[in-house]
Amino acid sequence: MAACVARVGIVLSNVSQNPPVTPGPVWRAPGMPALLVLTAAGFGGFSALLPVVPLWAVNGGANEAGAGLVNGLLLLATVLTQPFVPRLLIRLGTGRVLAAGLALLGVPPLLFLISDDLTWILFLSAVRGIGFGILTVAGSTVVANLVPRAQHGAAIGAYGAAIAVPQVILIPAGPWLAESVGFWTVFALGTLPVLGISSAPRLARILRQQEADRALRPPTDTTPLPNGGGSSSGGASPLRLLAGSLLRPMLLLAGVTLAGGALITFAPQMSSVPAATAGGLALLTLSAAVTRWGIGGLADRHGAKPFLWPLVVISVFGLVLTALAVQNPDDTGVLLFLAGLTLVGIAYGGLQNLTLLLSLAAVRREQYGTASAVWNIGFDLGTAVGSVLIGTLAAGLSFPTAVLVAAGISLLTLPLAFLRGPRGPRVDR
Repeated sequence: MAACVARVGIVLSNVSQNPPVTPGPVWRAPGMPALLVLTAAGFGGFSALLPVVPLWAVNGGANEAGAGLVNGLLLLATVLTQPFVPRLLIRLGTGRVLAAGLALLGVPPLLFLISDDLTWILFLSAVRGIGFGILTVAGSTVVANLVPRAQHGAAIGAYGAAIAVPQVILIPAGPWLAESVGFWTVFALGTLPVLGISSAPRLARILRQQEADRALRPPTDTTPLPNGGGSSSGGASPLRLLAGSLLRPMLLLAGVTLAGGALITFAPQMSSVPAATAGGLALLTLSAAVTRWGIGGLADRHGAKPFLWPLVVISVFGLVLTALAVQNPDDTGVLLFLAGLTLVGIAYGGLQNLTLLLSLAAVRREQYGTASAVWNIGFDLGTAVGSVLIGTLAAGLSFPTAVLVAAGISLLTLPLAFLRGPRGPRVDR
């Protein structure tokens, strides 16, 4: 009898220390539906304007460099905002911070109609960048907190799908709507983030409830952190060790987002065939959505490392095909163009999921905000550099040369794919 009681005690102890994985599809876990609705609204409005606002600047007389500066400044404001978001989440709460971010992202788009002057466009882009910086860091922090580590890959996949599905529809549709109906239609779509504000309070309540539930359980996070504890730190500072563990996924991500961001921004100007532009952007965003969704479950089972280097190689190959497709400005190679953007999209989606998974696996729960901020900085810094660099090179040289430079930069990240990283999902409370 005593042995039976002891065995039951051990089982109950293990259950309390290792909370069960959420039954059913991860997107139905508590809080996930609210997060996915909020995310789709926020990124939907952002995606609709991404290739269109540079066209609005060109409509006002800006050249390729000026057009590239539009998204470059937007993402610079995003990157400058992101390091402050984890502290804002602690001080103000998730609901308030998310609502503010969605408002800053969704209110300015209609104001573009006031003027197509580049200075005005850059000002509004900077304001939207602040809102986008808040949304990106807060969103990926929330998704990490809503589910156990063992489901992070699948949850990131669902979160990525909520980002990517609006992109599949709105990125290729944006330039077509602007040219066929009018820019005002796309600017109206840009206000979609406002619709997501109503989901923020509900999501905040669920997070507070989950935090209270975790406080009742003993801490069990055994993640070997670079936090200064133990003898393995070798005297290095906690901040330095944390930065080192997050730098690898950030650079891998920056390499592919430089490529993806450049193609999304400049595809309408690279291609001489409007149907190829719409088809290429649709294939890029669709392949990114499918890959980002599908690779999450595989990474939960097999780890991220086996998939990293193939995706980097796919990105490089896709960029080379794209450069070949647009070498004649008046005669785009449609099949090469479509194939190139599809391959870049596969890498773009897959590496987004895997690098966020690597970042979260390197830290404890209380550092999810920091990991999210660093990951998002890598994402948006890569996109911003891609927009400005490719625009500048295209203005001075040509689009094929600029795209080949992006391929070379992506190739430089390949050695990072072979470095040893965190061993995978770990237990936490």
